[in-house]
Amino acid sequence: LMAMTLITTNTSSGAASSDFTSSIDSTYKLYIFKFYDFNPDTDAQHLRVQFNAASASGFNETVTTTTFYARHHESDATAFAYDTGDDQAQGTAYQKLTHPIGNGGDESAAGELFLFNPSNTTYVKHFYSRANGYYQLDASTAYFAAGYINTTAAIDEVSFKADSGNIDAVIKMYG
Repeated sequence: LMAMTLITTNTSSGAASSDFTSSIDSTYKLYIFKFYDFNPDTDAQHLRVQFNAASASGFNETVTTTTFYARHHESDATAFAYDTGDDQAQGTAYQKLTHPIGNGGDESAAGELFLFNPSNTTYVKHFYSRANGYYQLDASTAYFAAGYINTTAAIDEVSFKADSGNIDAVIKMYG
């Protein structure tokens, strides 16, 4: 096991996004974001992520990603699939990290995002995420997303948000 250092905690309550705009630098080769109890205020929302390079403005970096999920409904129905509609090929949209999460008081998602060597200026930046959520249709859904940020510029900011509406969540950044 590796030792992790807590760098900062963002607690969002009814916020449009949870942005990390400082402390992502060459101090660590790996940054881990752990999100707890993501709960959207609008039903059926995905938690999403996007990045910003130090040399740019706005969360709109080009990413290529892949996603898949496994689901088990309370009714005992199951599913396992590559999710072609949730990945991107050289896209600039916020990347989905969960399946749609309900906005009920007991509905939420938790997981983590790994961002590798964001200060390197030679290679693209790799990331992956794994999460589990209370899917809006009463199911447990394990969701996996991975990809790369197609820039050699250093990445120094990360933003999390829902498809639309506000979010409640605690997100911790570790190095």
